[in-house]
Amino acid sequence: MDNFEKVEKLRERANVSYEEAKQALENSNWDILDAMIYLEQSGKVRGPEQSSYTTQAEKVKIDFDDDKECKSSFSDNLRRFGHWCQKVLEKGNNNSFCVERDDNEIFRIPITLLVVFLLFAFWVVVPLLVVGLFFNMRYHFAGPDVRSVDIDLNKAMDSAAEAAENIKSEFGGAAKDENN
Repeated sequence: MDNFEKVEKLRERANVSYEEAKQALENSNWDILDAMIYLEQSGKVRGPEQSSYTTQAEKVKIDFDDDKECKSSFSDNLRRFGHWCQKVLEKGNNNSFCVERDDNEIFRIPITLLVVFLLFAFWVVVPLLVVGLFFNMRYHFAGPDVRSVDIDLNKAMDSAAEAAENIKSEFGGAAKDENN
């Protein structure tokens, strides 16, 4: 900012003449804050009437001049939410939850349908999935939107299937030991 701009800015803020603003800036080495303090000390500008600090929050009143702005921003937010929901549903419908047994696919359902089943029949779906693990079922996600996060999820499902196999073999070994 050049000196002329500083003089103009100080003149506007302090409501002083051009000469007074220039003189104050020259006396304060062209620092606007120091010039403002100089003007206050010389009595050409009144300082703040009162200074106080508080820990209480100030009440701020917001006036809306135009109710249409508020409504349009709400409708814009609603529209964005609708687009987001549409994208999520599209991804859920394009990607699938697959159930396999002995490397043969038994069925494949869209992830959206799986989520609906989990929401409305959680106490039925989850036990069926767990019991399926003990009958050599394997689960994974497939589709065009499967990313590294989903691959990690598929690895976790594979390790759950392996854990079920380990439990089966432990119980099978314990049952054989009891029979002998």
